[in-house]
Amino acid sequence: MNIETSGTGALIIIAIMAVVTLATRWGGVFVMGFVPISYRVQQFIAAMSGSVLVAVLAPLAVTGDNGARLALLSTAVVMLLVKKPLPAIAAGIIAAALFRQLAAG
Repeated sequence: MNIETSGTGALIIIAIMAVVTLATRWGGVFVMGFVPISYRVQQFIAAMSGSVLVAVLAPLAVTGDNGARLALLSTAVVMLLVKKPLPAIAAGIIAAALFRQLAAG
């Protein structure tokens, strides 16, 4: 099955992804309604977000360019200093943009 990615094809793909995302989120809430929330389950849920974050960022740190590495480093440093995610994210974006702008010009 081929879906054309120009015109309405892109909208169809986005709609399909939205439905799948909603189904997985609602399905997770439905399934978790049958799981007793014990201390171990709470620990698992708390650790899961960090695990996903590491799984997404580790390949970027290994295979990314120096702009990506500088963005990761500056984000981590600002997060450790101010303990707020928004300034840390902004610092990472600015660091990557400046590095790439200076490297290109």
